[in-house]
Amino acid sequence: MRLTAVALIGLVVVVSGCARYHPMNQPIAQYHRDYGYRFSNLAAIGAEDETFLILSFSGGGTRAAALAYGVLQHLAKTPIDGGRRSLLDEVDVISSVSGGSFTAAFFALNGLAALPGFEERFLRRNVEKELLKEALLNPYNWWRLLSPTFSRVDLAAEYYDKHIFDGQTYADLLKRRRRPYLVVNATEMDLGARFDFTQERFDPICSDLQKLTIGRAVAASSAFPVLLTPVTLQNYSGTCRYEEPEWVANALGDYAVNQRRYRSAIELREYVSTARPYLQLMDGGIADNIGLRAVLHALSSTDGEFSVLRLMNRKKVKRVAVIAVNARTDAEAKLDRTERAPGLVEVLKTVSTAPMQNYSFETVELLRNSIEDWNRDAETLKQCKTMVKGVCPEARLPEGELAAVQFYPVEVAFSALTDLAERRYFNEIGTNYSLTPEQVERLIGLGPRLLGASPVFRTLVDSLK
Repeated sequence: MRLTAVALIGLVVVVSGCARYHPMNQPIAQYHRDYGYRFSNLAAIGAEDETFLILSFSGGGTRAAALAYGVLQHLAKTPIDGGRRSLLDEVDVISSVSGGSFTAAFFALNGLAALPGFEERFLRRNVEKELLKEALLNPYNWWRLLSPTFSRVDLAAEYYDKHIFDGQTYADLLKRRRRPYLVVNATEMDLGARFDFTQERFDPICSDLQKLTIGRAVAASSAFPVLLTPVTLQNYSGTCRYEEPEWVANALGDYAVNQRRYRSAIELREYVSTARPYLQLMDGGIADNIGLRAVLHALSSTDGEFSVLRLMNRKKVKRVAVIAVNARTDAEAKLDRTERAPGLVEVLKTVSTAPMQNYSFETVELLRNSIEDWNRDAETLKQCKTMVKGVCPEARLPEGELAAVQFYPVEVAFSALTDLAERRYFNEIGTNYSLTPEQVERLIGLGPRLLGASPVFRTLVDSLK
């Protein structure tokens, strides 16, 4: 009996060592700049030369997902173009992190008609309890979780694929061939940099995003530190004849001029490095808890394929609207009320959330400044040409103008609530994936209220009627 027990234990150890998440990200045989899930491969729904509408959904567990869901509902009920379409039809891009990625991915995959099903599949579900049952009560998963190549986040990814996204992949997302362009954001641990699930980001690691499941991407985006383990991607760099974009070499000489651009080039070179055979991805909120860093880059740079600035340069975009759904909470001071040093759990919670929230505010301001700089440059160029012509009428000036762009920045956030008791109620809702029916209902209803009360949003709607 002892020998049998030892043999069984040995068998479990051996078998558990073979357990691995399947499928992992797959390699791509040959790099092609037009292949896969890219912004350029998705057709605009509305008139691209009129309005470029971007949504960003922040992190914050089911709290963030429910608030974003309410905003989508309100956009669907907001008529434009003489009532022939809704404002939801104008959405070009959705950038999301963590909890917001569940709502963003479900809508991008299934469209408006299937959106009500998201409540039953995710919002009103005790996801935490069901995942715990899978880990503790399913013997099949016991030995799998003993494996060094299968962890809690892999179990979560399987759950999301099965119960929320029906196992759909980025190939299914690409089949729609229409916007919105979904940008699910995670954080690459070694670099501490934003990592988005787009084929443009997967090109340097010679991997095929089309074969990756949506649940896997969302699991990486919402892999909260400590609670979940990182999502691992295999780096196949050097196997697909990848061609580095021209802007990278140029940006590497920009350290003294544009450090943000220099940093982007360094990061891309790191992914190509064969010294990094794997990438470890964690919660997207670590690098950007509001999902606006990708938007900021698109509005301020022509580097990369997804560039709103390039469309602005070509005068294809007359107005840019950004609706940031920010489920950030303004928690009351608690740690500073006592002399007792905070415990381990309190410290981990604080260092995992406070920096994210502060960084979110900074990103919104950077976004606003980016558009203001653009319009200031457009006016300066116009005045400069007028002055030169006045002094020297025969002067040959460069052709073209920088057309001023109308900018509509809208933030949907708890801080806009004037009722202190109501604001306190929402601020006290946790970032977990298990809310009460009342909390879900109130969060869904809050999204339309906050959005509709925004003067900037009302101005946007009036301009599109």
